[in-house]
Amino acid sequence: MRYLLTGAIKAGKSYRALQIARSEFSKSLAFIATAEVTDAEMEERIAKHRRERLGSDGREEFLTIEEPIELDRAIDEACSLLTATPGNPGIVIDCIPMWVNNILYYHREQDLPAILERAIAKLPEDTVIVTNEIGWGNIPYDELSRRYNRLVAEVNIRLAAAVDHVELLVAGIPVRIK
Repeated sequence: MRYLLTGAIKAGKSYRALQIARSEFSKSLAFIATAEVTDAEMEERIAKHRRERLGSDGREEFLTIEEPIELDRAIDEACSLLTATPGNPGIVIDCIPMWVNNILYYHREQDLPAILERAIAKLPEDTVIVTNEIGWGNIPYDELSRRYNRLVAEVNIRLAAAVDHVELLVAGIPVRIK
């Protein structure tokens, strides 16, 4: 099954994504991380997420691919590297708002639609995608923030249409939307 997990920042989406992958997917797992280290706080957040992907024996349960822009290539890489292990590949993609942020930061906005369409076409049957509902707050004053919100919303709408299940996480509790 393909899942899209959405909700507020720090609502438990990444933890839920790992739960789904561990319980519902084969043991052939990959994690595509879109975040980059930009400061000490991001470095600690990334380190925390890496620790969460360790098994009870302290070993990596997920093949980790760090890719800030080319989601389609990362999905290809994950699937090709996981073909040697039994079972269908299971992929967690975390997180879409960071990916959109990177697209804007690296001035690749014109590439976003094509990368997104290729990524959706390549998603394996077992996928969990983590995103945020960022438009529930104020309308930002500046044009860049409004453009960012619009792009994340457009990507979320496209992803929600392409998956089997959509869950909204509220205080760590998943609420099924689709």
